[in-house]
Amino acid sequence: MAAVLKLAEAVEENLRDGDTVAMEGFTHLIPYAAGHEVIRQKRKDLTLIRMTPDLIYDQIIGMGGAKKMVFSWGGNPGVGSLHRFRDAYEKAWPNQIEIEEHSHAAMANAYDAGAAGMPFAVFRGYRGAELPRVNPNIREVTCPYTGEKLATVPAISLDCAIVHAQKADRDGNVLFEGIVGVQKEAVLSAKRSIVTVEEIVDDFGPRSPNAVMLPGWTISAVVKVPGGAHPSYAHGYYKRDNAFYKAWDKIARDRDSFLAWMDENVMRKGPEAFAHFARRAA
Repeated sequence: MAAVLKLAEAVEENLRDGDTVAMEGFTHLIPYAAGHEVIRQKRKDLTLIRMTPDLIYDQIIGMGGAKKMVFSWGGNPGVGSLHRFRDAYEKAWPNQIEIEEHSHAAMANAYDAGAAGMPFAVFRGYRGAELPRVNPNIREVTCPYTGEKLATVPAISLDCAIVHAQKADRDGNVLFEGIVGVQKEAVLSAKRSIVTVEEIVDDFGPRSPNAVMLPGWTISAVVKVPGGAHPSYAHGYYKRDNAFYKAWDKIARDRDSFLAWMDENVMRKGPEAFAHFARRAA
């Protein structure tokens, strides 16, 4: 059964320097509060995996926590570039990072393979694409039944998965509703996992037809962090903070303004600061 912990305890127990970690969420339920705790604990040499890395990975990279990023699209959605990511990759500030780029389909299949305990994913794709020219991990096999050439990518097998959800119950079972990406697959592919939630309840009550459930035995730690997905949104709780995504472009463009913002808003604050956003946006 998942342990119900404080956020600092959950990160300390489940994420280590040098780990391969995914903080997943597809425009929705992005685990920002947990990402900030990773920064406060100064985790280093992380391989960051995510289908759509946005501001939280920009922050981790800018604070020197990453050595590599594996992704299928990276940017400030609806705004532009991730300036701290670009600075690290292009100018090695604060340190040089490696990148490995895939398509969305490849990443989704790689998560599925990792969740199933398989060594790689096989799928139709990359025909005529240019990514295989720059990514040697994109390979091909010949189907032993049909002779068809198929693409392969390594399974995503994580040391730690970190996701955000709406609810957990007292036994550590977790409920996601609304738009979901590969949060379930990320948790199932990981040795250890942390799920932050808006609330812990006695009973989940009525559920929508697209609800996703994760049983407590698949999760290492559950943490109550109201507002923990801000500035992304949590369906049924609060809206996306579009103004913050726009503001981040100016904050992150300059190294000094970035470091000043991180010191004031991350290093000097804890997860309780996110409750303010939940109340404000409710």
